Amino acid sequence: MTTPLVTDDDLEIVCGSGNIFADFGHPNADQDQFRAILAAEIIRTLDAEKLTVRAAQERTGFAAAGFSRIRNVRLERFTLDRLMSILEKLDRDVQMSVSFQPRRVDEIRASHLL
Repeated sequence: MTTPLVTDDDLEIVCGSGNIFADFGHPNADQDQFRAILAAEIIRTLDAEKLTVRAAQERTGFAAAGFSRIRNVRLERFTLDRLMSILEKLDRDVQMSVSFQPRRVDEIRASHLL
């Protein structure tokens, strides 16, 4: 008889906010998530059209090295508008909506402590 490696007592289920970057306390969590969403769409487009990084470079004018960074999720060098420009060159329309709401009191206090 084997003993299970994980039991119910070993797990704690935590509901995330929907933004993994915020859940882990990244300072620019919203931007990081938006960047990740745009990069995922670029990768999805490259895969769907079977484009290599060289072919993507020829089609868009953006460096092949940039597409390699996107594929490897090294997004720190990319601005949101650059990622959106890449998608436009790949014939993808970007539609987004923005909403505003006041911060929660605990978030305001935490931001003043930094």
